[in-house]
Amino acid sequence: MRIAVPVPLPGLFDYLVPGDAPAAVGVRVLLRFGRRPLVGVITACDVSPAIERSRLRPIERCLDESPLFDEPSLRLLRWTARYYHHPIGETIATALPAALRRADKANIDTRHRGWQAITTADAPATDLARAPRQREIYAALVEAGQAVAHGTLLARFPTATRPLTALAERGLIEAVDLPGGLEYGQAGTPLTLTDDQSRALAELRAAKGFAPALVEGVTGSGKTELYLQRMADALDAGQQCLFLAPEIGLTPQLIARIRARFAVAIGVLHSARSDGERAAVWRAAAQGEADIVIGTRSAIFTPMPRLGLIIIDEEHDGSYKQGDGLRYHARDVATKRAHDAGIPVILGSATPALETLHNARQARFAHVRLARRATGAALPRIKVIDIRSRPLDGGLSQPLIERIRPHLEAGNQVMIFINRRGFSPALACHDCGWIAPCERCDAPMTAHAGATRLICHHCGAAHGAPAACEACGSQTLVALGAGTQRVAGALRSHFPDVAIARFDRDAMARKGRLEAQLADAAAGTTQLLVGTQMLAKGHDFARLTCVGVLDVDGGLFSADFRATEHMAQIVTQVAGRAGRAERPGEVWLQTRNPEHPLLQRLLTQGYDGFAEAALAERESTALPPYGHLALLRAEALDNEPPHEFLAAAARLVPQGEALACWGPVPAPMARRAGRFRAQLLIHAARRALLHPVLDHWQQALPELPNARLVRWSIDVDPQDLL
Repeated sequence: MRIAVPVPLPGLFDYLVPGDAPAAVGVRVLLRFGRRPLVGVITACDVSPAIERSRLRPIERCLDESPLFDEPSLRLLRWTARYYHHPIGETIATALPAALRRADKANIDTRHRGWQAITTADAPATDLARAPRQREIYAALVEAGQAVAHGTLLARFPTATRPLTALAERGLIEAVDLPGGLEYGQAGTPLTLTDDQSRALAELRAAKGFAPALVEGVTGSGKTELYLQRMADALDAGQQCLFLAPEIGLTPQLIARIRARFAVAIGVLHSARSDGERAAVWRAAAQGEADIVIGTRSAIFTPMPRLGLIIIDEEHDGSYKQGDGLRYHARDVATKRAHDAGIPVILGSATPALETLHNARQARFAHVRLARRATGAALPRIKVIDIRSRPLDGGLSQPLIERIRPHLEAGNQVMIFINRRGFSPALACHDCGWIAPCERCDAPMTAHAGATRLICHHCGAAHGAPAACEACGSQTLVALGAGTQRVAGALRSHFPDVAIARFDRDAMARKGRLEAQLADAAAGTTQLLVGTQMLAKGHDFARLTCVGVLDVDGGLFSADFRATEHMAQIVTQVAGRAGRAERPGEVWLQTRNPEHPLLQRLLTQGYDGFAEAALAERESTALPPYGHLALLRAEALDNEPPHEFLAAAARLVPQGEALACWGPVPAPMARRAGRFRAQLLIHAARRALLHPVLDHWQQALPELPNARLVRWSIDVDPQDLL
């Protein structure tokens, strides 16, 4: 048997499989690689071994009675390994949920907790008169008429845990097991479409077979309703649907909306679920039991034998690109998967990636536009506050504070966006300029908890803040800049009677916290929202009328050529949260560079105008999508080996006018987690020139003299050069 083994080596490995074992392509096996026990996947049977049969090692046992991967799934994984130049064994392991990468079957949850009503709706009305939340939850269960998953109830009622226990003790509901980690939705009624939506839906339905389509719609234009109606088409045809969202922050509202629309089996795959839950959903999807799978990036590899539609929501989002290991882009893998299966793929965004826009302009993708909000509400106007020479209080200028006040007094909501968590980016000495550094990274420590604690956001190192400057002994230490904690504190001092919620990775660490905070915001209980990108996309708050963006300048002056694109996307997405209902909205940007040409283009001509200018700039510099890149990174405990390794790698490249190496150079953060980092960028005028070089590299780099002294990786189509 030929087996993909999860090791950083190219190629497959031959093993002996006992004749009575349920061996088939796609089955997991437990084997020994050297002295290590590993879980591999059979990729071929009845093959001639590369070495003498007597020298082959036997596997220890097969772990599955039937294959986990079908042939289309393995074909996609082989393509992914080739395109991203990553070992096939590690590529297949990446596609497996963590619980299935281990041989222990006990950690795979095959059942899923749910609740169902066991009495009539009228009987307990008097008993629950003094327990409104119990009454509300009980009514929802009675209305459902079937078991409802525990997670479904928590998404709708974030504080449901104790009421559910109380209802069970009263004998009004009972706990049940739902198979396969799946949840079951309810049949809902489609919304009435606007003229724009009807035209767009007709365009999407007209395409047959493999039909990639970019749905570019302004925030609030009703893209999700188009997704749902196309999903209904696929479900009616007996097909499965795969819906990808960029991050778990977007999934609670999305999952709730899908549950309320389709009376089918729904599986959810993201990092907030346990290993066992994810493995159970993955298995159910592979067996065709899940009609809809909703997930983040890695869900793109989930086997689905009846797959008929793939949807990539917020397709521009950077989190679709894996940052380590197998550095794949889920959007591009999804397009390849749809091509191989001959099915439609929909890529939706209010701010499409420039590569996607280029594909649409070249007619490789259909381009479906929604130019108006579905409610008829006007898009908010974006205005600038020049903060040069202005004092800031916790990152807030006085003009912004004065513009916030009338919205709060009117009972509306205000969102303050700053893409930086913590209290402040750095702690500095006022007397000598010393900045508290991370001992393992070329970066300052971030101040947290009112500047009493320092945490490195790159390596995770943490300790208390010093009482005095380590350079001069001065006790005058000041926090430089602002993060979400400091901004929230400043807002509390100006608006002490207003409920404030902070949305960032630190504040949302506890399970269920994000869902509860979003529910409070949606209900209008929370008036002031402060957050990072967690708040930027996908959320719909009807009472939100004012948005403040505190720092756009970082995106205007960066070593990464994609920084301005990301800035424009964030500003447009955040601005789109305001004025989505009948209440008009306004957006204020704080900047020290109000005359920047790309910022002005965004303000005066919107994202379309910005994208046109940015694409022209990319074309003049032959950067993606008009050129193709691959980044070779290397790191080591000493500074010299990465540079020597990359220099030797550069000598393997046949450089010319259409193919060039840039570097090697130190990475923008030259030392991270105690390791020195350098990088080498390859630029090719045509993709066909790039991949032969990377193929050669994959074979030759392990044999270079310094290869054993460094960790190295190849990143095809890199999204982050920092």
